[in-house]
Amino acid sequence: MIRQALTPLAAACVLAIASQASAAPSPYSTMVVFGDSLSDSGQFPDAGGPAGASTRFTNRTGPTYLEGQGEAFGPTAPMILGGKLGVSSADLNPSTSLVAGTQDGNNWAVGGYRTDQIYDSITAPGGSVVSAGGNTRTRDGYLVGRRADPNALYYLTGGGNDFLQLRITNDPTARAAAGRLVDSADALHNAGARYIMVWLLPDLGLAPATNGTPLQSFGTQLSGIFNEELVSQLAASDANVIPLNIPGLLKEVLADPGAYGLATGTNLVGTCFSGNNCPENPVYGRHGSNPDPTKLIFNDGVHPTIAGQSLIADYAYSVLAAPWEATLLPEMALGTYNGFQDTLHSQWLADWENWQATGQWRGFISGGGQHLDYDDQDSAASGDGFGYNLTLGGSYRLDDAWRIGAAAGFYRQKLEAGAEDSDYKLNSYLGSLFAQYQQNRWWADAAVTGGYLDYDEANRKFALVDRTVEEKGDTNGSLLAFSGRLGYDIAQGGENWHLSPFVSADWARVKVDSYEEDGGHSTSLAFDEQDRYSRRLGAGLQGKLDLSAETQLFGEVAVEREYADDTQNVGMNFTSLPANDFTLQGYTPQSHMQRLSLGFSQKLTPELSLRGGYSAHHSSDDLAQGVNLALSLDF
Repeated sequence: MIRQALTPLAAACVLAIASQASAAPSPYSTMVVFGDSLSDSGQFPDAGGPAGASTRFTNRTGPTYLEGQGEAFGPTAPMILGGKLGVSSADLNPSTSLVAGTQDGNNWAVGGYRTDQIYDSITAPGGSVVSAGGNTRTRDGYLVGRRADPNALYYLTGGGNDFLQLRITNDPTARAAAGRLVDSADALHNAGARYIMVWLLPDLGLAPATNGTPLQSFGTQLSGIFNEELVSQLAASDANVIPLNIPGLLKEVLADPGAYGLATGTNLVGTCFSGNNCPENPVYGRHGSNPDPTKLIFNDGVHPTIAGQSLIADYAYSVLAAPWEATLLPEMALGTYNGFQDTLHSQWLADWENWQATGQWRGFISGGGQHLDYDDQDSAASGDGFGYNLTLGGSYRLDDAWRIGAAAGFYRQKLEAGAEDSDYKLNSYLGSLFAQYQQNRWWADAAVTGGYLDYDEANRKFALVDRTVEEKGDTNGSLLAFSGRLGYDIAQGGENWHLSPFVSADWARVKVDSYEEDGGHSTSLAFDEQDRYSRRLGAGLQGKLDLSAETQLFGEVAVEREYADDTQNVGMNFTSLPANDFTLQGYTPQSHMQRLSLGFSQKLTPELSLRGGYSAHHSSDDLAQGVNLALSLDF
């Protein structure tokens, strides 16, 4: 990592990464990188920097940005991404560094590596070779003598040096190089890797080294063929590969550079920051009138500045973070269902041992609000939501022991989730049929609930350098649930109080339909259908106290065990790469929960009552609270 004091700007960037890593989900055990100079975290000594520093293929940290001034190089994209994911700095170190005293890490990328050398650094004995200044160090490839870590994120770049070293000269050689990169991903998959991120090759005709030269069209054509073959072979592979559409991203950034904090009115692909192998930008180059690498994409003829590296890291992070939010959509629906159940339970508890006469109806109308709070998990984002609801219901007493009824509810819920406060809005239309039994101090109830879910906004927001990007979508879904409880009233009869232990069982299924974000950008995603099941058993205690013939207080506490508590996975793909689907982890349901409800009932007339209540559902990561006010009428 960077060993010297940075400029205030660079230090602020590093602190921001560290701050986000400490507060954000970190689902991966580590990060393992393979590739070329675009990902190299410092395999080579830095002769022009501070003692013991490493060369990286981007700009220096400033303030002079010059050789021999004691300034280190900025981090590359996987280092920035690893920091965001909470990966330890030691793991982000180079694997085979020639710098004395550097602890070997998990970054096997080496500047100058072709796709065949990248494959060897993964699979071959002595496959990781780093040479500079007459010194050479060799290590066995990553998989020699070991399996891949199934919980790690694997990050793979390559192909540019095959072109620069004239190994790619025509259609067949471009396709062969792409095949070698796929072979690398397959080798990791076959060894147990579950999450592999692979770059598409940037448009080589847009690099300053070739742009505006006779090689421009040649570079664009061959990198396009490389990517065509890469995408095709990855789509046919069994490996779970997250493909990064780097050429699509670069095209969008160049179309509106000011939106990303880059310079406008200057040639971003024909000039660079350092002046190495390309014309130095006269304003923002290191010898320019206002040196600033954050205003330019390229540091030299082919390598990004810290702005370009950060852009790529943010892009990669945005797709990894997407399921942390998308898998909260079913949780919103379950939160709505729990609130709907709380409203029914509150009415039933107020009616306990006080049903209407046989052959009569009792109706109610209830309005209320909810607040939802989801804390960060290893693979789910924090979220904060609120909503309001209107519920109508009624019951009919069949005889001394039984009554039946129905209820319908409309719930409007909004959730803000993630670092950039993504917006998710849900309209739920729920209906329930229920039956209740009450005789000889035993009581029971059962209900079946169905619902239509309308997610009229599923707007994901994320940061790309200085820009907050919003990808908009919407979808629908459905809910089906069954619940039942059985209890026994320990009051002897005739008292002004009731107290009952009970057991409960709940089953629910929430289905969220597949949907696509409609931006059509390199960052736009499509999400597969999500099925979220809940299977709960619980035990609790409910009580009721008659303060007078007109006034009652009631309450309930319960603990529940969720048996469908596996981490939720969601299938995804970039809309720009529809054939390349992948699966990532999201929300993990809480296995143990506690419920509390408190309420009152006040008779206004013999037939009309005013009721109100508070409810809370709590687990280690989540808290849902609700209040309601209702009128109940016998007729």
